[in-house]
Amino acid sequence: MTDELKRTYLTFLLPSILGFTLAGGAKAYDLIEIGSDNFIQIGGPLIFILCIALAIAFPIFYRALFAHKNRDVMSVSDQKFLKFERTLVNVVMITPYLALLSYLFELPRFYTGSAILIGLYAVYYFYPSKKRIAFERRIFRVK
Repeated sequence: MTDELKRTYLTFLLPSILGFTLAGGAKAYDLIEIGSDNFIQIGGPLIFILCIALAIAFPIFYRALFAHKNRDVMSVSDQKFLKFERTLVNVVMITPYLALLSYLFELPRFYTGSAILIGLYAVYYFYPSKKRIAFERRIFRVK
């Protein structure tokens, strides 16, 4: 189970790392010039709010919903738990792409810095390590 979740995690993570590398190189050599004043005014707060919603609010809500659905069950099946974890990883790993957009479109420093920090939080906290998966398996009584 952990290997499958790590594969999903890395499938989402590696393209965003490559994107940051390419965007950084393109900016260093002035190959691209992106930035519209209208987008900066609307996109900055929008990306900031989406990052917070996807990396912090959604996992809390989804975890509470999963716990509520399975409150009367003595044990949760492996399939249900794997689906829960996969959905969690899939949604949370959108945050690094939003941080990449913020960096690429040269949004104000507050929004870019916040998006990158929230993206780093998502990448760090939701890494499917054996220890974290074992802890969550105990919480949700997975057999």
